[in-house]
Amino acid sequence: MTSDNDRYLVRRAPAPVRTDITPESAGWGYSGLCVVELDAGETHSWELSADEALLVPLAGGAELQVRAGRGAETEHAVLHGRRGVFEGPSDVAYLPVGSQVTVTATGPGGGPGGARLALATARAVQPHPFRIVAAAESGLELRGAGNCSRHVTNYTIGTDVAVNRLLVCEVITPGGNWSSYPPHKHDEHSETERELEEIYYFEIADSPAGAGVAYHRTYGTEDRPIDVLAEVRSGDTALVPHGYHGPCTAPPGHDLYYLNVMAGPAEEAVWMSVDDPHYHWIRGTWENQAIDPRLPAGTTEEDQ
Repeated sequence: MTSDNDRYLVRRAPAPVRTDITPESAGWGYSGLCVVELDAGETHSWELSADEALLVPLAGGAELQVRAGRGAETEHAVLHGRRGVFEGPSDVAYLPVGSQVTVTATGPGGGPGGARLALATARAVQPHPFRIVAAAESGLELRGAGNCSRHVTNYTIGTDVAVNRLLVCEVITPGGNWSSYPPHKHDEHSETERELEEIYYFEIADSPAGAGVAYHRTYGTEDRPIDVLAEVRSGDTALVPHGYHGPCTAPPGHDLYYLNVMAGPAEEAVWMSVDDPHYHWIRGTWENQAIDPRLPAGTTEEDQ
């Protein structure tokens, strides 16, 4: 019998296409994610006939050839990228529905080396301008406190990047901390909530002893049950069609990264969620705790 862990967890596939989630493969209507890993100089192309997208370098960078809609001229752009997801935010590219894009992998800053690139997608009907968003233009948020501290980089949540439905952010949780906590949900449309399908793509920092693990939880309501409690490794992905999700836990010694992709039927592209009322009280405990001094991620003591 297939369990919810089997149904809602997607394990990393061999290169070059490490992850390929579409609304059809996920069994829902809007959110998608493709992660490709390319050697230096290798190319990969996407045709976004029904989707808008955000191209996010996870490691390395890319040169882009973009035709942003029917009849548009081909544009050349560069994403300088980063050495890896724990080095701070990256510059990203917003691609409107109807775009065609070809990427050529480079190392960080256009130097030698290959790249790992994420294409976050959402079904869309309204085109918006093609745009390169510099890393410094992303929105930094330090969320929680104490051992619930995490670093959130908002690319299309609460920023000035015009989108139809696509909401993208990334979260870094230092080893030993809890993230996506308190558990929360966004599976209905109300004054306090929006219906949003969510994808969690994970990477876990290695320790001197090797690769790390983390843990992810999704659980439902009496009317809409779902039960996921899983160990995840770098390159794995969790699908959250509904229900409360969290915590994501980072065992001591292994920092945790995840890329969140959300979309739903509303075209206002707003993230609104409600906490599980059993755990909402935890927010009040943060008032007397400091932010984890390891944050923001990708900075040194001199930077801070």
